[in-house]
Amino acid sequence: MGDLEIRAAAAEDVPAIVAMLADDALGAQRESPDDLAPYLAAFARLAADPNQHPVVAVREGRVVGTLQLTVLPGLSRKGATRSIIEAVRIHADERGSGLGTQLVTWAVDESRRLGCELVQLTSDVTRTDAHRFYERLGFTASHVGFKLQL
Repeated sequence: MGDLEIRAAAAEDVPAIVAMLADDALGAQRESPDDLAPYLAAFARLAADPNQHPVVAVREGRVVGTLQLTVLPGLSRKGATRSIIEAVRIHADERGSGLGTQLVTWAVDESRRLGCELVQLTSDVTRTDAHRFYERLGFTASHVGFKLQL
């Protein structure tokens, strides 16, 4: 399988990241890999924000996984800093290899290193396999999430 490197994402990784975001039933409906301009603009905003950590997992020179780690200072929980894991994606031919576990474990460890007291994430209600995956990693489904499309 080759050695795995987890590193900060770079602008040149955006096409591979977007391809993974689009490579499932939900992503196919909301992503547009043919027009990278909005993704590159968003990446520039992420790169300029020290609390945003878009990362990629690279094996043998190929991007095979990604996630975004956001560090969020707050007042609740006695001023606790928390992190949010977002947009976890694994390349189709790497699914089931343990890469997702490695990537999320990295994000939890990095959150701890950054002084976070809580790691949270959301997962679409239809992604039941993902829910089981996160529960196996020790996450609990403790809240109900809400969205308002703007």
